[in-house]
Amino acid sequence: MFKELIAFIFGLPVGSFLNVCIYRLPKGESVVNPPSHCPKCNKKIEWFDNIPLISYLILRGKCRNCKATISPRYFFVELLTGLLFYFLMLKFGLSLDFFMFAVFTCILIVVTFIDFDHFLIPDVLVLPGIVLGLAVSFKNSFLIDLPPLFFSVSYPFSAFLNSLTGAILGFVSLLAVAVLGELLFKKEAMGGGDLKLLAMIGAFLGWRNVFFTIFLSSLVGAVIGITMVILKKRGRLEYIPYGPYLALAAIISVFWGDILITKFLYF
Repeated sequence: MFKELIAFIFGLPVGSFLNVCIYRLPKGESVVNPPSHCPKCNKKIEWFDNIPLISYLILRGKCRNCKATISPRYFFVELLTGLLFYFLMLKFGLSLDFFMFAVFTCILIVVTFIDFDHFLIPDVLVLPGIVLGLAVSFKNSFLIDLPPLFFSVSYPFSAFLNSLTGAILGFVSLLAVAVLGELLFKKEAMGGGDLKLLAMIGAFLGWRNVFFTIFLSSLVGAVIGITMVILKKRGRLEYIPYGPYLALAAIISVFWGDILITKFLYF
């Protein structure tokens, strides 16, 4: 429990940094300079007003200087990151897997909220993510015990092959959907960012979890799509991009993917 608590505490300032990335990356701004400041009055946020979770509660979600409302998303992202770090430590312990999937999870969090706001998945996040997933595949427990899909090779090449196969299948699967959708509906059916995001997911989770992620994200998307059709009658229909579905399905795959695949899908 002590290690999990430390992971949670460590995740809170990481979540604070992720908030900076979510706000600045779509604008092409540096995530380092200038220091954190209020977007309304531009006043620098002092360290005592920048303590994760606590400062938001003390200030009641407002800027100390101009009293502008601070989005509750800042609080939520910090809490979400801390909780995910907690459960990653619970699953993997203090290991290389923990740090690998902590980085993976952070990318998914940033991608999700940027895609919600701007319908954009920045290459600066997912392309290095693909490279990282391939580079650490030799030590990735998801890939070491997974039998290669096409060729039977020994470790460590089998782990790298599983990562590479996952990345390629992730990209090609959604590319096929994008091409078919454009032919059928005469408009773009899938953004290029979604293809690269699923390639990154495949690089970390391997070919089997790519298929599960596609299945699960489609299922979640269908449920939300039906809900949106209902809400449309009330005048509250909003477009939701596909990236967040993929990110949610990938996080579920990290914690329960192999269990669900073995229990229900048998492959």
